[in-house]
Amino acid sequence: MQAYVYTDKSLARYAGRFVWLSLNTENSANAKFLERYPIPALPTILVLDAKRDTVTSRYVGGANVAQIRKLLDDAEKTYRVKGQSAADSLLAKADRLAAEGKNAEAAKAFEEAMANAPLKWSGYGRATESLLFSLTMNGDHERCATRALEIYPRVKGTPSAANVSAIGLSCAASLEETHAKRLSLVGELEKAAREVFKDARILMSDDDRSGMYLALIEARDAVKDEEGGKKLKAEWAAFLEDAAARAKTPEQRTVFDSHRVSAYLEVGTPEKAIPMLEQSERDFPDDYNPPARLAGIYKVLKQYDKALAASDRAMARVYGPRKLIVMNARAELFVAMDDKKAARETLQQAIEYAKALPAGQRSERRIAMLEKRLGELQ
Repeated sequence: MQAYVYTDKSLARYAGRFVWLSLNTENSANAKFLERYPIPALPTILVLDAKRDTVTSRYVGGANVAQIRKLLDDAEKTYRVKGQSAADSLLAKADRLAAEGKNAEAAKAFEEAMANAPLKWSGYGRATESLLFSLTMNGDHERCATRALEIYPRVKGTPSAANVSAIGLSCAASLEETHAKRLSLVGELEKAAREVFKDARILMSDDDRSGMYLALIEARDAVKDEEGGKKLKAEWAAFLEDAAARAKTPEQRTVFDSHRVSAYLEVGTPEKAIPMLEQSERDFPDDYNPPARLAGIYKVLKQYDKALAASDRAMARVYGPRKLIVMNARAELFVAMDDKKAARETLQQAIEYAKALPAGQRSERRIAMLEKRLGELQ
């Protein structure tokens, strides 16, 4: 979004109406903010009411220019209008609960907002997407999938159809294989996702379309369609290469790095990621991501010396909670190198680092995962 959406000239009309702030969630200076307003995924967009110190609107995930404009217009309306409709008031309440990390309560409030909404309520699309995300964060995959299937007909043909079908499909694929409704939900939601994928009326960024590919691949994997999945993965990789080739700036090109790495790994050609990551590291010498991804690629290729050197460069640049991801990957690299002593030492350092993070950045769940992995290596 930083490379493709926020640069759009049509957003200039909001200058003076909103104070724009980009927050680095890895910087410990922002921990207090994160403690008050947890960020479950990136990107997350919050519109804050400075006078009342509350969240006016919230959107998790990528959004196109039209969706951003609508989010801002609706947020301004909420801020300025004294007498809100029941649906708008409930949506604002749900946004606040979600921003506080209270996903179960937020899901209930989103449902109430939708139930009290008039037929052509402008907030319906955002409410549905936010509902499904809250259900996902709460681990309620069955309800997420069934609600997505119920909601889809109403959002069909709109930008929200992409997220509703993709999130729902991912939830369906995440159900246990023994779940009685798993295959039927996957089938129906995959049908919806493919319909969205082919709908020329729905404008999607290349990044969002890549996300749709991921959801469709999940569906093929869920039904154990190896050939269908293989074909989709090849299409996905080719699509991403074309998208990167059309990028006008290095920043735009690197948007696709993480997806291209995943695609090359899926199709069994990890070596194709090396030139692009080397270029990204030259273009952005302070960014830990290119060397961290290179370390992963070299690990798969069993070129351990190069993997360790790339990991060293990533470690020198990374900070904040993301450092734990790099440290965990480094520990797994040592395991692959059959150096369990170094792996244990790295995990112990990661645990100590995780516990020292300020409250807004510390994750007890991640600490537990690191401790579990350390125990497995004892």
